[in-house]
Amino acid sequence: MQENAKESKPLFNQMVKGGRRTYFISVREASNKQKYVTITESKVVGENKFDRFNIMVFQDKIGEFVDALQGACAIAA
Repeated sequence: MQENAKESKPLFNQMVKGGRRTYFISVREASNKQKYVTITESKVVGENKFDRFNIMVFQDKIGEFVDALQGACAIAA
Protein backbone atom coordinates (compact mmCIF):
# COMPACT_ATOMS: atom_id res chain seq x y z
CA MET A 1 0.00 0.00 0.00
CA GLN A 2 2.88 2.36 0.67
CA GLU A 3 3.91 2.38 -2.99
CA ASN A 4 0.36 3.24 -4.06
CA ALA A 5 0.23 5.99 -1.44
CA LYS A 6 3.37 7.57 -2.85
CA GLU A 7 2.15 7.30 -6.44
CA SER A 8 -1.44 8.37 -5.89
CA LYS A 9 -2.36 11.99 -6.44
CA PRO A 10 -3.74 13.74 -3.35
CA LEU A 11 -7.40 14.75 -3.52
CA PHE A 12 -6.91 17.04 -0.50
CA ASN A 13 -3.86 18.37 1.35
CA GLN A 14 -3.56 20.59 4.40
CA MET A 15 -0.53 21.44 6.52
CA VAL A 16 -0.64 22.40 10.21
CA LYS A 17 2.52 23.79 11.81
CA GLY A 18 3.21 23.43 15.51
CA GLY A 19 6.68 24.45 16.66
CA ARG A 20 9.23 21.84 15.61
CA ARG A 21 6.46 19.57 14.32
CA THR A 22 4.44 19.83 11.14
CA TYR A 23 1.32 17.79 10.42
CA PHE A 24 0.12 16.94 6.93
CA ILE A 25 -3.43 15.74 6.37
CA SER A 26 -4.19 14.25 2.96
CA VAL A 27 -6.95 12.36 1.23
CA ARG A 28 -5.83 9.95 -1.47
CA GLU A 29 -7.41 7.31 -3.66
CA ALA A 30 -6.00 3.79 -3.82
CA SER A 31 -5.76 1.81 -7.04
CA ASN A 32 -9.04 0.05 -6.09
CA LYS A 33 -10.75 3.51 -6.01
CA GLN A 34 -11.15 3.45 -2.22
CA LYS A 35 -10.34 6.76 -0.56
CA TYR A 36 -8.22 6.98 2.58
CA VAL A 37 -6.86 9.66 4.88
CA THR A 38 -3.21 9.94 5.78
CA ILE A 39 -1.98 11.93 8.75
CA THR A 40 1.76 12.51 8.76
CA GLU A 41 3.79 14.08 11.54
CA SER A 42 7.19 15.44 10.57
CA LYS A 43 9.47 16.39 13.46
CA VAL A 44 12.85 18.15 13.38
CA VAL A 45 15.45 15.93 15.07
CA GLY A 46 18.65 17.61 13.95
CA GLU A 47 20.08 19.90 11.37
CA ASN A 48 18.29 19.00 8.14
CA LYS A 49 16.99 15.75 9.68
CA PHE A 50 13.36 14.84 10.20
CA ASP A 51 11.44 11.92 11.67
CA ARG A 52 8.19 11.11 9.91
CA PHE A 53 5.30 9.07 11.26
CA ASN A 54 2.22 8.12 9.23
CA ILE A 55 -1.29 7.05 10.12
CA MET A 56 -3.58 5.73 7.41
CA VAL A 57 -7.34 5.59 7.96
CA PHE A 58 -9.30 3.72 5.33
CA GLN A 59 -12.74 4.71 4.05
CA ASP A 60 -14.65 2.08 6.02
CA LYS A 61 -13.31 3.40 9.37
CA ILE A 62 -13.27 7.16 8.76
CA GLY A 63 -16.59 7.76 10.55
CA GLU A 64 -15.44 5.93 13.69
CA PHE A 65 -12.08 7.69 13.56
CA VAL A 66 -13.69 11.14 13.30
CA ASP A 67 -16.09 10.36 16.15
CA ALA A 68 -13.20 9.28 18.39
CA LEU A 69 -11.13 12.32 17.42
CA GLN A 70 -14.04 14.69 18.11
CA GLY A 71 -14.53 13.09 21.53
CA ALA A 72 -10.84 13.50 22.35
CA CYS A 73 -10.85 17.12 21.14
CA ALA A 74 -13.92 17.95 23.23
CA ILE A 75 -12.08 16.83 26.35
CA ALA A 76 -8.68 18.35 25.41
CA ALA A 77 -9.98 21.73 24.28
